[in-house]
Amino acid sequence: MPLLFEKKDQIVTLTLNRPAAHNAVDPETILELVAAWEEYRDDDQLRCAIITGAGDQSFCAGADLGKLIPLFTGARQPESEADRQIQADPTLSMRAFLRDFELFKPVVAAVNGNAIAGGFELLYGTDIRIAAENARFGLQEVKWGVFPAGGSTVRLPRQIPYAQAMEILLTGELMDAAQALQCGFVNRVVPQDQVMAAAEKVADSIVKNGPLAVTNVKRAVQETTGLTLKEGLAREMELAIPVFMSRDAQEGPRAFKEKREPVFKGK
Repeated sequence: MPLLFEKKDQIVTLTLNRPAAHNAVDPETILELVAAWEEYRDDDQLRCAIITGAGDQSFCAGADLGKLIPLFTGARQPESEADRQIQADPTLSMRAFLRDFELFKPVVAAVNGNAIAGGFELLYGTDIRIAAENARFGLQEVKWGVFPAGGSTVRLPRQIPYAQAMEILLTGELMDAAQALQCGFVNRVVPQDQVMAAAEKVADSIVKNGPLAVTNVKRAVQETTGLTLKEGLAREMELAIPVFMSRDAQEGPRAFKEKREPVFKGK
């Protein structure tokens, strides 16, 4: 299977499972990623997702240059049902890479190796990123005369300083994990064999929190980006009030007063 989807308690782990192809995304993987993100979004029992890659070399090398890109350019005719679906609806790939997919639940990235091209762009849709020491990051599209259209020109300059974003976008050179940490693109760098453990620790911390608070905090950050200060503060309050009025907001302070762990229901 090109994508492993494993649930454990309230956490789901998505593993890109094509290590021989550097976990590049082919049409079958696109369809499985879309289905996985939709299931995570719609399952109230799942409160955090971790996305990673199989093996110890690559997180994701982006779109499969032999199988996926030729479908978009017309250089390859559909050979499977997945091919036909992708060619008929190119937006599927954008949803798979979290470019055009509304998701307010948290996503933790366990970057076990190189995240390049679409693999780098996939990280824009994640919230907390743990990187292996051997990981490299970047967009090499301009080297081949193509455009990094997975949201890079819009989202990258909003996530790291402008000058550093432009260097990545315009030179096509890769940065190592230490550089990614320095510019704030990843949260921390750990030895390769500790990446999943570190990501799971973060996910465990998230799922202990109130799910309504977590999702509305993420939603507020996403929806207020680009608004004026007045508009942003107004939208923040609109999202905060339902949380304050929830049963979870009563349970949290009560549990603190009673010196016990809160039991949140997401209501």
